[in-house]
Order: sequence, then C-alpha cells, then structure tokens
Amino acid sequence: MTHPAHTPASSDSDARRPLAPDTSRLDDRSARAWTEAMAVRSLGAGRYAVESQSGATYMVNLPRSDCTCPDHEIRGERCKHLRRVAIEVTEGRVPPPGKKRADCAGCGRESFVPETGPELCGDCWLERGDLATDKETGDTVVVYRLAEELAHERYIEAADSTVADYPKNEGYPSDDPVVEVVYPFSGSAARSAAEGASGEATDPRADADADLDERPRYAFPYSRLAVRDEMLIE
Repeated sequence: MTHPAHTPASSDSDARRPLAPDTSRLDDRSARAWTEAMAVRSLGAGRYAVESQSGATYMVNLPRSDCTCPDHEIRGERCKHLRRVAIEVTEGRVPPPGKKRADCAGCGRESFVPETGPELCGDCWLERGDLATDKETGDTVVVYRLAEELAHERYIEAADSTVADYPKNEGYPSDDPVVEVVYPFSGSAARSAAEGASGEATDPRADADADLDERPRYAFPYSRLAVRDEMLIE
C-alpha cells in the first residue's frame, strides 16, 4: 500500500514559541522565521493565521504564497510569516494544505486526515488494488476505491438499505467510511461470496481477465475489511 500524509508532531498551538536551528548562514527573513516566537493556526483550505512576535496577526495563504503583512503586500517579499508556515508544515506541527487534524476513522489516533472525504490517516489509507480479507466470510477482495460517503449515508437500491443497515454489517460503526471492492475471481464462486456483501452490482459474473473497472463492485464498511500488505498489480 502507498500511504499519503503523516502523523502530526504536535497540536496546533495558540502559544507563541521559537524554533531554534543554527541560523547563522540564513538570510534575515529566514532566520526570523525560525527564531521568533509565533503561533500558527490552520484555518483550512491552505490558509493559516500567524500571530507574530509583535502580537499582530496575519493571514497566510500557503498555496498562493500570499500573506497580509506589509512586508509581503507592500514590499513584495516572501515574508517571515510565509516562511514560518512552510517550516511548521514541513515539521508536521500544523496540517498541510488539504489536510486537517482529527481522529482517524481507522485507528482512532489523532492524525492529519483529508479535509474532505474519508477521515483516514496515512497508515490507514487505502489505495486501488490493495488486497483485504472480508472479516465475515474470509474471502479475499480487492479495493476499488474509498468512497466519500459514510456507511449510514450510502444507500444500496438493490438491498433497499444503507450499507450500515445491511444485515451482514450489523455491529460495524455506522460512521465508517465506505470502501468499494471487487472480487478477484469470477463465476459461481464470486456469486456465492457476493451474497454476503452489500453492493450495487448489476451482473455478478465477470470475466476472469476483466480489469477492476469491468468487475461488479460491492460496498463495505471500512472496519469489516482486514487490509493486507499486498496489492493486486493490474
């Protein structure tokens, strides 16, 4: 599996603090970015509030390399506030653009997770082609994709229920992310295995050589799958 993101080093903090590497060879703005006491707080969408050592607060938009301070707006410089945000993101102290701090829906640890979509940390993230075992049946399945819906939000028309309410999913969290999977085999074995899965397949028969896009897909709550350290190479 390939896993984006990383576990945060510390929480966002309102307390100003210095960072202290050897700054003797840095230019003045870079040195101040490292050594001055500032507080950096993520606002989402790549925006950060930076309380400067002077007590003034400026807004940094990291993807746009923009800051509301005079050094940037008037002089056009890459100011110490922009540099400080970049440092704290690199150090894992605040979430990078596109991420937020939350408890991972997989392992429960406080982590950086996507701002939208499944709230999973890098260690719990699933990629297309990851192999997993269905805890209810012991069958091998292949991850097709992580869906944006939670188990109680995903409605399965063929079963007239949500993924959370599907009988075989009783006991799994209703707020689990939904994982769409396929079976890596075909014929009667696939049809038998699929009886225990919640899905929206129109035809449970798939050619043995069909790729993932051509196979019927089934929706599972994340916790029902035991992910392996293996991938299917398409």
